[in-house]
Amino acid sequence: MTDANHSALMDDVYRHQRYIYDLTRKYYLFGRDTLIRDLALRDGERVIEIGCGTARNLIAIARRYPGARLYGLDASHEMLKSAAAAIARHGLSGRIKLVHAYAEDLTPQLFGEEAPFDRAIFSYSLSMIPDWRKALRAAAAAVRPGGQIHAVDFGDLTGLGRMIAGILKWWLHRFHVEPRVEILQTLERHRSAGGALRVLLARYAFILRGSPDSILHLAD
Repeated sequence: MTDANHSALMDDVYRHQRYIYDLTRKYYLFGRDTLIRDLALRDGERVIEIGCGTARNLIAIARRYPGARLYGLDASHEMLKSAAAAIARHGLSGRIKLVHAYAEDLTPQLFGEEAPFDRAIFSYSLSMIPDWRKALRAAAAAVRPGGQIHAVDFGDLTGLGRMIAGILKWWLHRFHVEPRVEILQTLERHRSAGGALRVLLARYAFILRGSPDSILHLAD
């Protein structure tokens, strides 16, 4: 799938879903608030969310860490419309900068910045990105040495049992959501490369944190 086709697909998926996205996703996108609490950002740190969607997470981070500088990237023009409107409603337009781009093409220069970011976040976006390994490598290149990359996403669901996992996948498919089971399995196989990996709720989800170097090894 070309980048243009993927962007068009994302716009088709979210053209109407963006109006109910936050209401529906809160029931099954577990671990997002845990990731935000664990960031422990210092004033002045620069954070990019890759696949920022409606900016739900960016707004939560801005409120929890008022000294942070925030950036959001998404492949869907439609989602960015909702993100910009929500950011404006919360009076955060001066603190959060949005760009339409693909995760695989991330650089600080997309936002008019020269210095690398301090943190990069993937929140249930890795499983939506066609080449998730390339996206992790791009994030690692865009984060400074000593910075961190954080991700929360679906696991392989194997702890739920075949029947429950099948029902859950069917239900998620109705919202055009497809857990990518190979992501967690790949991360576990490369656990020795570094990074902190936590598996949640019978392998329903995982939270990953690592340095740029450790993420590069995990993405190989």
